[in-house]
Amino acid sequence: MSWLGGQKDSTAGRSGIVTVLDVGSTKVCCVIGRLKPCEESERLPGRTHKVKVIGIGHQKSQGVKSGTIIDLDRAEQSIRLAVDAAERMAGLTVESLFVNMSAGRMKSTIFSSSVNLGGHEAGEGDIRRVLTAGAKQALRAEREVVHSLPVGFSLDAERGIRDPRGMIGDVLGVDMHVLTADSAPLRNLELCVNRSHLSVERMVATPYASGLSALVDDEAEMGAACIDMGGGTTTISIFAEGKFVHAEVLPIGGGHVTMDLARGLSTGREHAERLKVMHGSALPAVDDDRDMVTIQPIGPDDGDMPQHAPRSVMNKIIRARIEETLEIVRDRLNKSGFGGVVGKRVVLTGGASQLSGLPEAARRILARNVRLGRPLGVTGLPEAAKGPAFATTVGLLIYPQVAEAESRYGKGGVLRFKGTGTGGRLHRVSQWFKDSF
Repeated sequence: MSWLGGQKDSTAGRSGIVTVLDVGSTKVCCVIGRLKPCEESERLPGRTHKVKVIGIGHQKSQGVKSGTIIDLDRAEQSIRLAVDAAERMAGLTVESLFVNMSAGRMKSTIFSSSVNLGGHEAGEGDIRRVLTAGAKQALRAEREVVHSLPVGFSLDAERGIRDPRGMIGDVLGVDMHVLTADSAPLRNLELCVNRSHLSVERMVATPYASGLSALVDDEAEMGAACIDMGGGTTTISIFAEGKFVHAEVLPIGGGHVTMDLARGLSTGREHAERLKVMHGSALPAVDDDRDMVTIQPIGPDDGDMPQHAPRSVMNKIIRARIEETLEIVRDRLNKSGFGGVVGKRVVLTGGASQLSGLPEAARRILARNVRLGRPLGVTGLPEAAKGPAFATTVGLLIYPQVAEAESRYGKGGVLRFKGTGTGGRLHRVSQWFKDSF
């Protein structure tokens, strides 16, 4: 349902409170934001409201691996603590929230469909019919439609039409980007939220949210890729002509670099993470062989002496995993069919993107211009939450402002989702399609 309770374009002049929940492999973050109408930004895509954060809480993630719930009790506890901290700071009680998802083997597909207009003007009913025909092709057993977005309309032989309402033609066509995912991981994520006595307003794909927060308007219009390197997953989102046109999710993240270090240096995970953050680099340096790092041994025996090794040994382990990840990203970009659309524009974001030397390594392997993207256009965030690690969280706050693109043509102005039968409010797209016939 509309986050401000209005229909169609009536949300443009309304205010509201939005609560979002970022469930990641390394952290669970809940943010409560107050949205107030403003002039649409010329620099940031789709921003119709100013967002001011009034409450934030985050906890170390437990029971989550590569975006998938693997322990309901521990994940529920992390969610409860994060939401409680945000509620206390904001001074209000949360009932429903927007949640990100990166599990479920997400798949992007472009579907095309057309309907006959018979020479009259294209109205709301015609647009609804052509969108229904396009998205219906994506419905399969055990798959959920996460996003269903019109990329571009066509009238007769004219393509690239953004809004066909009121135009005259014989055949109205649409190209739709439909993002689907497996049902079970989505159901378990919603169940986990429901067990915390909260309901899910809508699930938003992590790559979509990251792109909304990290890309500026020119990048989204000309075509760009946003690569979100998280703790357990790396996601790719591609935007072109201001539209979200493709997404990929790789089950590789910064946590894999940490685990490689822990195994290669025979040390604990926490110490390996500290070494990576303080001394790690994705690029070789001339003094790596001379600089020594201290490696704490595994185990409770205080008699074990710390070991010393050249920094070059540690960085070789880091570079091997980083280069492998970036090569997979490069191959996925080339296979997506949107490599030419992306051109030379790539934005890196996510917590793992803060590794020293990573943008330079990405420029070399991807052979594209790469910049480090931070969340844009939100005020009230604490200093620690203004970095790339919170790009998805901020993107979830931005999503309600652009949600009309996929909700305006539903029954009663609302395209509702239903992810599960666990009592949440996320209503499945396919149910609307069934109701239309």
